[in-house]
Amino acid sequence: MRDFRDAKSMAKHLRQALAGRGLELSHSEALELVAGQFGLSNWNVLAAKIGAAEAAPGAAPAFERAIPILRIFSVEKAKEFYLDFLGFTIEWEHRFEPSLPLFAQIARSDLILHLSEHHGDASPGATVNVRMMGIDAYRAELIGKNYGYGRPGIEDQPWGMREMTVHDPFGNRIRFMEPKAG
Repeated sequence: MRDFRDAKSMAKHLRQALAGRGLELSHSEALELVAGQFGLSNWNVLAAKIGAAEAAPGAAPAFERAIPILRIFSVEKAKEFYLDFLGFTIEWEHRFEPSLPLFAQIARSDLILHLSEHHGDASPGATVNVRMMGIDAYRAELIGKNYGYGRPGIEDQPWGMREMTVHDPFGNRIRFMEPKAG
């Protein structure tokens, strides 16, 4: 469940949803709307509340979501798999110089992944577990794309999860997991 500390992410998703309906908002306008959703007069009040929550002395450790780094060897293949097939979008890309390795952030909904061509960032062959809802609809979407290198299936696991694993072109696995009903 989201709370006021997720305000920036909520504003981003609000902008994306409205843009999909042909309504454009600036980031600051979206932040003001989110502040109003929490019953606050403006973004500055909400930002102060967020800052106070993060800086509270003696507060228990608070962890945010992890962002896995996945090693890639071809930007073209990575985009084909992660953007075209899995439906992620690029949030940003970075290279120290045009000829140097890429480091990028991609996202779909609340899932964020980092992709890196840098040899020291990650090892190929990683597995990332992603809890989600709507696994059957996501599988149908993927199957409908007729991707030549994968037709994922869903398996019911004895530990109460339904799982769909996809393999990227670099040996990494993403295991999408949804709790079984009941």
